Amino acid sequence: MRKPGRAAVGAAVAIGVIGMLGALTGCSSDSDGDGGDGKGGKGGKGGSRSGGVEVAAAGGKLGGAGTACELPVRFDLAESWKPEAVKELKGVDPELGSTLVKQGPVTLVCEIDAKPAGHIGFLRVWTGDKGKAASGGEPRRLLKAFMAGEKHIRDARYTEAKAGDLPAAEVSYTLDDPSLDAPKPERALAVVTPRGGVVLHLGGLDTEEHKAMLPAYELAKRTMARAGG
Repeated sequence: MRKPGRAAVGAAVAIGVIGMLGALTGCSSDSDGDGGDGKGGKGGKGGSRSGGVEVAAAGGKLGGAGTACELPVRFDLAESWKPEAVKELKGVDPELGSTLVKQGPVTLVCEIDAKPAGHIGFLRVWTGDKGKAASGGEPRRLLKAFMAGEKHIRDARYTEAKAGDLPAAEVSYTLDDPSLDAPKPERALAVVTPRGGVVLHLGGLDTEEHKAMLPAYELAKRTMARAGG
Protein backbone atom coordinates (compact mmCIF):
# COMPACT_ATOMS: atom_id res chain seq x y z
CA MET A 1 0.00 0.00 0.00
CA ARG A 2 1.39 3.36 -0.97
CA LYS A 3 -0.18 6.01 1.23
CA PRO A 4 1.33 9.38 2.21
CA GLY A 5 4.31 8.83 4.50
CA ARG A 6 3.54 11.70 6.85
CA ALA A 7 0.53 13.76 7.81
CA ALA A 8 2.30 16.92 6.67
CA VAL A 9 2.87 15.92 3.02
CA GLY A 10 2.13 18.61 0.45
CA ALA A 11 -1.25 18.80 -1.21
CA ALA A 12 0.18 17.92 -4.60
CA VAL A 13 1.68 14.70 -3.27
CA ALA A 14 -1.54 13.69 -1.51
CA ILE A 15 -3.64 14.37 -4.58
CA GLY A 16 -1.13 12.51 -6.73
CA VAL A 17 -1.46 9.48 -4.48
CA ILE A 18 -5.23 9.60 -4.82
CA GLY A 19 -4.91 9.67 -8.58
CA MET A 20 -2.48 6.78 -8.55
CA LEU A 21 -4.77 4.67 -6.38
CA GLY A 22 -7.60 5.26 -8.80
CA ALA A 23 -5.55 4.61 -11.92
CA LEU A 24 -3.74 1.43 -11.03
CA THR A 25 -5.38 -1.89 -11.78
CA GLY A 26 -4.90 -5.30 -10.26
CA CYS A 27 -6.67 -8.32 -8.88
CA SER A 28 -6.92 -10.30 -5.68
CA SER A 29 -7.95 -13.75 -4.68
CA ASP A 30 -10.91 -13.75 -2.33
CA SER A 31 -10.40 -16.87 -0.26
CA ASP A 32 -12.23 -17.00 3.05
CA GLY A 33 -10.33 -18.31 6.03
CA ASP A 34 -11.83 -21.03 8.18
CA GLY A 35 -11.31 -19.38 11.51
CA GLY A 36 -10.09 -16.04 12.81
CA ASP A 37 -7.37 -15.35 15.27
CA GLY A 38 -9.96 -15.12 18.00
CA LYS A 39 -9.86 -13.01 21.08
CA GLY A 40 -6.34 -12.61 22.30
CA GLY A 41 -7.06 -11.32 25.78
CA LYS A 42 -6.07 -8.01 27.33
CA GLY A 43 -2.83 -6.18 26.74
CA GLY A 44 -0.28 -5.48 29.40
CA LYS A 45 2.99 -3.71 29.94
CA GLY A 46 5.05 -6.75 29.06
CA GLY A 47 5.14 -8.42 25.66
CA SER A 48 3.35 -11.74 25.21
CA ARG A 49 2.13 -14.01 22.45
CA SER A 50 -1.28 -14.21 20.76
CA GLY A 51 -2.13 -17.00 18.33
CA GLY A 52 1.57 -17.77 17.88
CA VAL A 53 2.39 -14.11 17.14
CA GLU A 54 4.33 -11.98 19.57
CA VAL A 55 2.40 -9.05 21.07
CA ALA A 56 4.39 -5.88 21.72
CA ALA A 57 4.70 -4.27 25.12
CA ALA A 58 2.33 -1.33 25.56
CA GLY A 59 3.82 2.14 25.75
CA GLY A 60 0.77 4.36 25.45
CA LYS A 61 -2.86 4.63 24.37
CA LEU A 62 -4.60 6.04 21.32
CA GLY A 63 -8.15 6.89 20.29
CA GLY A 64 -9.60 8.37 23.44
CA ALA A 65 -10.17 12.02 24.24
CA GLY A 66 -6.95 13.97 24.57
CA THR A 67 -4.83 11.48 22.61
CA ALA A 68 -3.02 12.32 19.38
CA CYS A 69 -5.85 10.83 17.28
CA GLU A 70 -9.38 10.78 18.66
CA LEU A 71 -11.11 7.80 17.05
CA PRO A 72 -14.28 5.71 17.32
CA VAL A 73 -12.06 3.08 18.98
CA ARG A 74 -9.20 3.10 21.46
CA PHE A 75 -6.24 0.74 21.74
CA ASP A 76 -2.76 0.40 23.19
CA LEU A 77 0.31 1.64 21.33
CA ALA A 78 3.56 -0.27 21.19
CA GLU A 79 6.51 1.34 22.96
CA SER A 80 8.16 4.21 21.05
CA TRP A 81 5.63 4.23 18.17
CA LYS A 82 4.59 7.81 17.41
CA PRO A 83 1.01 8.66 16.35
CA GLU A 84 0.06 11.75 14.37
CA ALA A 85 -3.35 12.91 13.18
CA VAL A 86 -3.81 13.40 9.44
CA LYS A 87 -5.62 16.67 8.84
CA GLU A 88 -6.82 18.72 5.90
CA LEU A 89 -4.06 21.00 4.67
CA LYS A 90 -4.77 24.71 4.92
CA GLY A 91 -4.35 27.25 2.14
CA VAL A 92 -5.03 24.81 -0.70
CA ASP A 93 -7.12 25.89 -3.69
CA PRO A 94 -10.62 24.44 -3.02
CA GLU A 95 -10.94 23.60 -6.71
CA LEU A 96 -8.22 20.98 -6.25
CA GLY A 97 -10.45 19.09 -3.85
CA SER A 98 -9.65 17.60 -0.47
CA THR A 99 -6.05 16.85 0.45
CA LEU A 100 -7.19 13.93 2.59
CA VAL A 101 -6.74 10.43 1.19
CA LYS A 102 -9.84 8.27 0.88
CA GLN A 103 -10.15 4.59 0.09
CA GLY A 104 -13.56 3.07 -0.32
CA PRO A 105 -15.88 4.49 2.35
CA VAL A 106 -13.10 5.51 4.75
CA THR A 107 -10.58 8.35 5.08
CA LEU A 108 -7.03 8.21 6.41
CA VAL A 109 -7.10 9.98 9.79
CA CYS A 110 -4.09 8.75 11.75
CA GLU A 111 -0.58 7.47 11.06
CA ILE A 112 1.46 5.67 13.72
CA ASP A 113 5.13 5.81 12.81
CA ALA A 114 7.38 2.86 13.66
CA LYS A 115 10.61 4.73 12.98
CA PRO A 116 11.20 5.75 16.64
CA ALA A 117 10.97 2.04 17.49
CA GLY A 118 13.60 1.18 14.88
CA HIS A 119 11.37 0.03 12.02
CA ILE A 120 10.32 1.47 8.65
CA GLY A 121 6.58 1.58 8.23
CA PHE A 122 3.28 2.70 9.68
CA LEU A 123 0.11 1.51 11.29
CA ARG A 124 -2.60 3.56 9.59
CA VAL A 125 -6.13 4.17 10.82
CA TRP A 126 -8.98 4.92 8.43
CA THR A 127 -12.48 5.93 9.54
CA GLY A 128 -15.86 6.70 7.98
CA ASP A 129 -19.55 6.84 8.79
CA LYS A 130 -21.21 6.54 5.39
CA GLY A 131 -22.07 3.62 3.13
CA LYS A 132 -20.47 0.35 4.20
CA ALA A 133 -18.74 2.20 7.05
CA ALA A 134 -22.03 3.35 8.59
CA SER A 135 -23.06 2.26 12.07
CA GLY A 136 -24.85 -1.09 11.99
CA GLY A 137 -22.85 -2.39 9.04
CA GLU A 138 -20.81 -5.57 8.81
CA PRO A 139 -17.02 -5.52 9.30
CA ARG A 140 -16.43 -7.87 6.37
CA ARG A 141 -18.39 -5.67 3.96
CA LEU A 142 -16.44 -2.64 5.14
CA LEU A 143 -13.12 -4.43 4.77
CA LYS A 144 -13.90 -5.64 1.26
CA ALA A 145 -14.99 -2.13 0.25
CA PHE A 146 -11.64 -0.85 1.55
CA MET A 147 -9.69 -3.58 -0.22
CA ALA A 148 -11.40 -2.78 -3.50
CA GLY A 149 -9.09 0.24 -3.60
CA GLU A 150 -5.95 -1.89 -3.24
CA LYS A 151 -4.14 -2.75 -6.47
CA HIS A 152 -1.57 -5.36 -7.46
CA ILE A 153 -2.56 -7.73 -4.66
CA ARG A 154 -2.77 -11.50 -4.58
CA ASP A 155 -3.40 -14.33 -2.11
CA ALA A 156 -5.92 -12.30 -0.12
CA ARG A 157 -7.23 -14.35 2.80
CA TYR A 158 -10.22 -13.06 4.78
CA THR A 159 -11.07 -14.30 8.27
CA GLU A 160 -13.55 -13.51 10.99
CA ALA A 161 -11.74 -12.18 14.03
CA LYS A 162 -12.04 -10.29 17.29
CA ALA A 163 -10.47 -6.91 17.95
CA GLY A 164 -10.58 -6.88 21.72
CA ASP A 165 -14.26 -7.64 22.33
CA LEU A 166 -15.39 -6.18 19.00
CA PRO A 167 -16.44 -8.38 16.07
CA ALA A 168 -13.96 -7.83 13.28
CA ALA A 169 -12.93 -8.99 9.84
CA GLU A 170 -9.29 -9.37 8.91
CA VAL A 171 -7.37 -9.85 5.68
CA SER A 172 -3.78 -10.77 4.97
CA TYR A 173 -2.46 -10.49 1.44
CA THR A 174 0.60 -9.99 -0.73
CA LEU A 175 1.31 -6.69 -2.44
CA ASP A 176 2.94 -7.54 -5.76
CA ASP A 177 3.47 -4.13 -7.32
CA PRO A 178 5.92 -3.99 -10.24
CA SER A 179 7.48 -0.87 -8.71
CA LEU A 180 8.64 -2.85 -5.65
CA ASP A 181 11.91 -4.76 -5.46
CA ALA A 182 9.99 -7.81 -4.26
CA PRO A 183 6.44 -8.75 -3.20
CA LYS A 184 5.63 -8.05 0.44
CA PRO A 185 2.89 -9.01 2.92
CA GLU A 186 0.34 -6.57 4.30
CA ARG A 187 -2.76 -6.92 6.46
CA ALA A 188 -5.78 -5.02 7.66
CA LEU A 189 -8.74 -5.41 9.98
CA ALA A 190 -12.10 -3.67 10.13
CA VAL A 191 -14.63 -3.05 12.90
CA VAL A 192 -17.90 -1.13 12.93
CA THR A 193 -18.93 0.96 15.95
CA PRO A 194 -21.92 3.19 16.72
CA ARG A 195 -19.73 6.08 15.50
CA GLY A 196 -18.89 4.37 12.21
CA GLY A 197 -16.32 2.03 10.74
CA VAL A 198 -12.60 1.75 11.41
CA VAL A 199 -9.91 0.05 9.33
CA LEU A 200 -6.48 -0.61 10.84
CA HIS A 201 -3.80 -1.32 8.21
CA LEU A 202 -0.21 -2.51 8.54
CA GLY A 203 2.21 -2.29 5.62
CA GLY A 204 5.97 -1.95 5.96
CA LEU A 205 8.96 -1.33 3.73
CA ASP A 206 9.43 -5.02 2.97
CA THR A 207 8.66 -8.50 4.30
CA GLU A 208 11.24 -8.27 7.08
CA GLU A 209 9.92 -4.94 8.32
CA HIS A 210 6.33 -6.13 8.13
CA LYS A 211 7.09 -9.16 10.30
CA ALA A 212 9.01 -7.01 12.77
CA MET A 213 6.02 -4.68 13.14
CA LEU A 214 3.38 -7.38 13.54
CA PRO A 215 3.64 -7.36 17.37
CA ALA A 216 2.52 -3.70 17.40
CA TYR A 217 -0.43 -4.54 15.15
CA GLU A 218 -1.38 -7.48 17.38
CA LEU A 219 -1.22 -5.25 20.46
CA ALA A 220 -3.62 -2.76 18.87
CA LYS A 221 -5.90 -5.58 17.76
CA ARG A 222 -6.15 -7.37 21.09
CA THR A 223 -6.67 -4.18 23.15
CA MET A 224 -9.17 -2.47 20.83
CA ALA A 225 -12.45 -1.26 22.32
CA ARG A 226 -15.06 1.36 21.54
CA ALA A 227 -13.82 4.79 22.57
CA GLY A 228 -15.67 6.04 25.59
CA GLY A 229 -16.80 2.52 26.37
